[in-house]
Amino acid sequence: MAVTPPTDAELDTMIRARLASLGIDLDQLPPGTTADPVTGSPGRDAVLASLRAFLRGSVTTLAAYRLPAPAGSDPAQAGAHSQQPAPMLYPSISTAWRS
Repeated sequence: MAVTPPTDAELDTMIRARLASLGIDLDQLPPGTTADPVTGSPGRDAVLASLRAFLRGSVTTLAAYRLPAPAGSDPAQAGAHSQQPAPMLYPSISTAWRS
């Protein structure tokens, strides 16, 4: 079964819910696409359109990224390689996070 892309209304619901969980209320922005002349705040519809475009474009690209497998490794193990921790300049700092 093919994946059906979400509608604008479904994305708006997800965006509003995610932002609400972070304490951000889009209803505080001016309605429409025109920025507020006093504060410079973007319009609510403009913000939602921008976030929908981000979700439809960047998120799928980022989700599909896999770390390259080392040369000579088994291609069947590529998924396991993508679960390795990212290289860090000072790995000792992050050992407490991963323990």
